[in-house]
Amino acid sequence: MKAFQLEDTCGIGGLMLRCNLEKPEPGPDEVLIRVRAASLNFRDYIVAHGQYPVGVKPCVIPLSDGAGDVVEIGISVTTVKVGDRVAGCFFPDWVSGPLTQEIFQRSLGGPLDGMLAEYVVLPQRAVIPFPEHLSYQEAATLPNAGVTAWHALVKAGRIRAGQTVLLLGTGGVSLFALQFAKLHSAIVIQTSSSDEKLERARAMGADYLINYENTPEWDEEVMKLTDGRGVDIVVEVGGAQTLERSLRAARFGGMVTLIGLMAGFGKIDPLPLILRSIRMYGINVGSADMFRAMNLAIATSGLHPVITRTFPFDHANYAYAYQFNQTEDHFGKTVITV
Repeated sequence: MKAFQLEDTCGIGGLMLRCNLEKPEPGPDEVLIRVRAASLNFRDYIVAHGQYPVGVKPCVIPLSDGAGDVVEIGISVTTVKVGDRVAGCFFPDWVSGPLTQEIFQRSLGGPLDGMLAEYVVLPQRAVIPFPEHLSYQEAATLPNAGVTAWHALVKAGRIRAGQTVLLLGTGGVSLFALQFAKLHSAIVIQTSSSDEKLERARAMGADYLINYENTPEWDEEVMKLTDGRGVDIVVEVGGAQTLERSLRAARFGGMVTLIGLMAGFGKIDPLPLILRSIRMYGINVGSADMFRAMNLAIATSGLHPVITRTFPFDHANYAYAYQFNQTEDHFGKTVITV
């Protein structure tokens, strides 16, 4: 079968197409999936550059996110059948309950082979049917960005109608969070460095827009927009370079769900966290149970994920370059068709 492997972790240049790998065979409790689409996340950049905190398998098949068809099942499999359209779970061992160290050390596209291949084998607990109205490309965006946004707002944030949410940027997680916030009748403040992207976010339901290039003290603008109260939930994807402003933008007793490190690492001043009694919650994607709950909401609402561009399988290296160069037209998810 064909698959891409990371021959080294020095960057995108280590991504190599292999055409003669052995097709995997499912065990008794496993499912063989013919992959139809896979999607990229910022985490894949970290993996490619050797910065993933739990390490990377030698010559790993990258990408945690993918969707396809069930083509073979083991004799003990009861949850799916041949022909089902399914997506894989980021953490194959996380079914429900809290995340543990053992679960965290086993994720697709890093410690374990991922989805950038024609065929993959996963345990049945990690194989999730996706809503009928979604394409393979749309379903391939769900396992990381979709579940992460659901975990941040719904599971951890317990979002309610009328609450105010601050979303940073217009990447995959932030746009899923925008859609989920509006499903729950929340008020959304969206930031971006692009007025064009902000207008697209407005068309999706964002209530207030802040261009952080024009308004570098965007936390102060958030306080003005909320009459000095602050927001109930911040979906923080930037990391150390944006976290202090996110803390200052949250209301007294509010929550900051910490997801990404796109703006880099560094130290932060914890004083706003203490003075405003803010809860800060680290998000690492989510469980299979969260995935199923999210899918039910997506199916009921008819929601469609936002895809900025798709690339053919043989051009996966171009998809990587597009995703991580953050071009002006990048808005939502980058997908590779298999």
